[in-house]
Amino acid sequence: MLNSVSLTGRLTKEPEVFRTANELDIVRFTLAVNRVFKNKTGQRETDFIECVIFGKRALTFAGSTTKGSLLGISGRLSNNHFENKQGEQVWRTAVVVDNFAWLESRATTESRRAGTLQATGTDDVMPVEEGTLPQVATDDLPF
Repeated sequence: MLNSVSLTGRLTKEPEVFRTANELDIVRFTLAVNRVFKNKTGQRETDFIECVIFGKRALTFAGSTTKGSLLGISGRLSNNHFENKQGEQVWRTAVVVDNFAWLESRATTESRRAGTLQATGTDDVMPVEEGTLPQVATDDLPF
């Protein structure tokens, strides 16, 4: 059996940093991930996925990301339960992150952190004018 999760999305808020009594660093964050399909109104719905990362990678993650950062993560799904202050059993599902990758430049992240990044609404995709793409002969294709 395999428990593997790979996601691409944006941070919904600043990562939350914690340290356990055993000196283990923990960072919690939520990743907004667009669904592949569109709903009845033609809009893509978004899932908000809870994630957690441990150890030195957690501090690297927290120090190098900010609200809105575009990331790729991989890890495993984890279900945990605990008893809250009211004595109720609470279940929590989260992705335990093993690896992450920044999917935008450091300059973009720093601009976002400084509050100087202008929203383009294009998700950082450059427009291409018609006729500017190179022409490729079918004989040049490897298949």
